[in-house]
Amino acid sequence: MITAEPALENSGFYWREREGVRGLICSALETDGFVNAFSTRIGGVSPMLENSLNLAGFNEDQTENIYENRRRFLAAFDGKFELATAWQVHGVGVKTVKTDNDIANSEERFDALVSDRMGTLIGVKTADCVPILIGDPRTGSFAAVHSGWKGTAGKIVTRAVENLQKEYGADPVNMIAAIGPCASGKNYEVGQEVIDAFAPAFQAHERYFTPTRPGHSLVDLKLANRDLLIGAGVNAANIYVAPFCTMERTDLFFSYRREKKLYGKTGRLLSVIGRLN
Repeated sequence: MITAEPALENSGFYWREREGVRGLICSALETDGFVNAFSTRIGGVSPMLENSLNLAGFNEDQTENIYENRRRFLAAFDGKFELATAWQVHGVGVKTVKTDNDIANSEERFDALVSDRMGTLIGVKTADCVPILIGDPRTGSFAAVHSGWKGTAGKIVTRAVENLQKEYGADPVNMIAAIGPCASGKNYEVGQEVIDAFAPAFQAHERYFTPTRPGHSLVDLKLANRDLLIGAGVNAANIYVAPFCTMERTDLFFSYRREKKLYGKTGRLLSVIGRLN
């Protein structure tokens, strides 16, 4: 195990490294029986840059690289897991993973997944957008959410919580949520389109924006999603926010905004949650 960086002290997260693959783990989710990890770019075979753990984006990397990276990533967990993902479209659709067929249909268009299936990791792909993992210890159900600015304005994390309630009888007050590494409110500048999208969605939307120049602001998607979780009934004390910005820490994470302009392509991180029993 890696010695925690000072930034992780009292954050509720710790590093785990196995066979060169490094992941960020939410301790509270793990303690309550949920296998979980937010991946980094460390320990793979993709040239994005050298030896990167790119876990998605088949149009920008070789298929064999991505599958080898996924094999390495899954091998870092105790036990044997199947991986369930979806084709993300910056929407608000939530997929329920119940059967082998649900796992196989990774081309279905959804931006959040929920399940209570043992031996399955559900995952979302990001490279600046917000990954959110949710677990309900009482029912054993869990969710993985991809929330960019469109998903945040559409309140996809609220929909995921509601889906856990509807499908599994989960109570938000028991849920544990982890908000992973993403572009932070110190670096993520957006235009008027985003500001206008937030206005009808949040009563006090101004609190998420810091003006920079005419028609532009920095947006804090971590804070907005934390507020959405609290509004959905999740206890604030059970929400953990990773202290990393993907745009700042390109040594650890992929950043679409930083790297796409520089190299014409970027890798994708994978955030996963599941349980063995």
